[in-house]
Amino acid sequence: MKIIDPHLHLFNLTQGDYYWLDSKNPPFWPDKYKINKSIYEQSLSLTEPLELAGFVHIEAGFNNDQAWQEIAYLEKTCLKPFCSIAAIDLLAPSNRFAKTLDRLLSYNSMVGVRHILDDQDHSIFNDKQALVNFENLNQYGLIFEMRLPLSLTCHQNQDQTLTVLTKVIANSSNTSFIINHAGFPPTDTRSLEWQQWKNNLAILASHPNTVIKCSGWEMIDREYCNKWLSHCLSTCIDIFSLERVMLASNFPLCLFSHKNYEDYWLSIINTDVMSQYNGQQKSALLYNNALKIYKLLFKSTVK
Repeated sequence: MKIIDPHLHLFNLTQGDYYWLDSKNPPFWPDKYKINKSIYEQSLSLTEPLELAGFVHIEAGFNNDQAWQEIAYLEKTCLKPFCSIAAIDLLAPSNRFAKTLDRLLSYNSMVGVRHILDDQDHSIFNDKQALVNFENLNQYGLIFEMRLPLSLTCHQNQDQTLTVLTKVIANSSNTSFIINHAGFPPTDTRSLEWQQWKNNLAILASHPNTVIKCSGWEMIDREYCNKWLSHCLSTCIDIFSLERVMLASNFPLCLFSHKNYEDYWLSIINTDVMSQYNGQQKSALLYNNALKIYKLLFKSTVK
C-alpha cells in the first residue's frame, strides 16, 4: 500500500534555529522533549505492505528570516521524492515579499508557502498588506497552506474572518488553498463548536481550489480515541469528497500519541471509516490525491 505523506517536518538542530522547540519558548508543552531533537528522513520507516513513496515537507522554523535555507538543506540531504512548503511572512512589505518568493522559486522542490495563522487569522486577513501579498502569490500558481482553527472556540471575529478568507480564496483562482490539520475539529462531537467547525468546512469546501489535509490529532488531544478520529475523517470526506481529502501524519508531532511513524499510519488505516473503502478509494486518500495536488512531487530534487 503506497503512501505519500503530505504533511511532515524534519529537523536538524545543528544547522537550523527551531526557536519553538526550545522548552523555554512557546508552545509550552510538557512533552515537547520528545521531539526536541534532530529528525531525519531515515526516521520515516514503514514496513510491508506499507511503502512511503514520497512526502511533503512543511516548514519547521529552520530559519524563517531566510526560508530558502531550509529548502536548500532538504534538497541536499533527502533521497526520497519530496516537495516542500516554505515559510513566508504575509505581512512583509511588497518588495521584500516578492524577493523572498523569487528566491524560494529557484528551488526545484518548492511548491507553496505557509504563514501560521492560528489566533492571528483575523488580523492577517484584514491587513491590507497581506491582501496585496496574496494577489502577488496568486500569479505563480502555488499552494497556500492554511493552519487555523475552524470552530467557535478560536475567537469572536470568526464569521468576519471567514468572510474575508472566502473572498481571498475566490479571488485567488490560481492558488490552491490547503486546510491543515482538518481545521482542528473539537473533541466534543455534540457541541456547538463541532457544528460550527462543520459549517465552516462546508463554506470553504464550496471553493474548488480548496482541499483538506487530515492530521495533527495529537495537537487537539494527546489521548484521542479512534472513534473520534474516524468521525472526524468521515465528516471531512463527506464534506470535501474522496477526491479532495489527504491523510497525513504531522510527523514527528504524531509521536506525542504514537510510539513510532508506522504505528501512526496503522492507526489511520485501521479506523472504521477506512475499512468501508475499497483499494482504489484508500489509495486516493493515502496516495493519489497528494500526488495530484502536489504536482512536482516526483521531480528530481537532489543536487
